[in-house]
Amino acid sequence: MSFNKALNDEEVYSEMKKMLAFIKNEALEKAREIKVKADEEFNIEKAKLVRQEAINIDAAFQRKVKQADVQRRIAQSNNINKSRMKLLLTRQDMLDRLFAETRDKLMETTNNPALYEKYLTDALVQAFFRLLESEVSIQFRKSDKATIERLLPEVKKRYEDATKESISFILLDDAGGVIVAGNGGRIKCNNTPEARLAIIEEDMLPDVRNMLFGQSPNRKFFN
Repeated sequence: MSFNKALNDEEVYSEMKKMLAFIKNEALEKAREIKVKADEEFNIEKAKLVRQEAINIDAAFQRKVKQADVQRRIAQSNNINKSRMKLLLTRQDMLDRLFAETRDKLMETTNNPALYEKYLTDALVQAFFRLLESEVSIQFRKSDKATIERLLPEVKKRYEDATKESISFILLDDAGGVIVAGNGGRIKCNNTPEARLAIIEEDMLPDVRNMLFGQSPNRKFFN
């Protein structure tokens, strides 16, 4: 037969200490669990933030790289265009000077009576045969009138098998040469040095450009 024995104060105090220790351990364990979980969540969130920031930094870097590349391409294109324009202007200046020198030399022909008379004869004959009119008018420099009158018999002789000419004189303030008109002045053949040189320049410009600067790699069609 057993009997419940009452606990004395010391035993009660001891039991209370055990209970308090147990509660404290439980609380510490729970606190540790909470801290571990909080640390894990913090590290996960921190890793997310770090990854997102890395993505943002990389995206910003890529944008700046693209912007820099676009600016580089624009600057390169501008420099190329400036260089091309400078080259084109230089080439055009060379061509202009070349044709100007040619024009000056052609104009010097008017100071050589023999060469100039041959030129006038050929110009008249060419114009007459090109127009094929029975009546033509001739424009020329006033100072060339005597020369033209002296040359016309020879020219008319060469042409009289094909047409009959009526010559009227109209002053032309020009560098020399002749303009022959037919069909009442509606059809003209301009054989002044300037007109002939302009035709020569237009016809020879591609060949002269190729001789001076070489063939353009961008040219697709050739005459």
